[in-house]
Amino acid sequence: MSPRIIYAGTPEFSVPALQALIDHGHRPVMVLTQPDRPAGRGRILQGSPVKILAEQEGIPVEQPATLKGASLAHWAADLLITAAYGLLIPGTILTEPRLGCWNLHASLLPRWRGASPIQQAILAGDPETGISLMQMDEGLDTGPVLMTERTAIGPTETAADLHDRLARLSAEVVIQGLDALVSNQLPAATPQPATGVTHAPLIKKSDALLDFSGSAEALARAVRAYNPWPVAHTEVFAPLGEPMVRVWSAQAGPAVVAPPGELIRGRSDAVVVACGEGSLEITELQAPSRRRLTASEWFNAHPDWR
Repeated sequence: MSPRIIYAGTPEFSVPALQALIDHGHRPVMVLTQPDRPAGRGRILQGSPVKILAEQEGIPVEQPATLKGASLAHWAADLLITAAYGLLIPGTILTEPRLGCWNLHASLLPRWRGASPIQQAILAGDPETGISLMQMDEGLDTGPVLMTERTAIGPTETAADLHDRLARLSAEVVIQGLDALVSNQLPAATPQPATGVTHAPLIKKSDALLDFSGSAEALARAVRAYNPWPVAHTEVFAPLGEPMVRVWSAQAGPAVVAPPGELIRGRSDAVVVACGEGSLEITELQAPSRRRLTASEWFNAHPDWR
């Protein structure tokens, strides 16, 4: 018999797991999501992707601004499952469900605890990542792990690409966990080791400013990691009258004889910038208030830099 579940999630990442719960007979009795936020040019209040799905399915939704001092005991839930909910679950609520609280986290814990595990895995050049299903405690992603699913990170994969794959993987993992729970085959939760802990802090727009004194490999990873937000950007095009250009796609290239940050002429398929190690070959970029351009399109607009 399926447990009574409360599901807590907010962004697009949380949607596949909620849909999987509904499709596999584990329909939540209630959904928690963050309050509506203003969106679009009109700044009109808009519900989260999780709220939209829950309302379409006729599932009750609660949207507290904080859970401090709150109780969910009136829902008589057996299990609380969270995925990118975005609010702290206080200890008083963690102990309310009979079976405790599970969290779907987009990393191989204890690596990349925190808010930006997908981006940090790409930035670090990790060969793989995955989904960890953990039993929550009062720490930040510190609880014991029930199961994990691993996946390789592709050499050109962006954070957007990896986000979507891990969201789908989280849906598979939560169903595996619930099936194991219902059949009394759920493995004992394994405490996270004290070694190998890394942290994934909340990303700021300023983090995505490219520093060409570093290596081209690291810069190419940054371009992938900050796509689709906040998008890698650079001021090296200021001499062309194009300050703070966004860089959507790039790859590491061979070293060039030039100081870091200098634009290199001579290519038609990439805008090449000298780096401290190697060079960055930019293949898609965007000037402020303009559309994204391929390097070839950029050169058509700036023939002096071909």
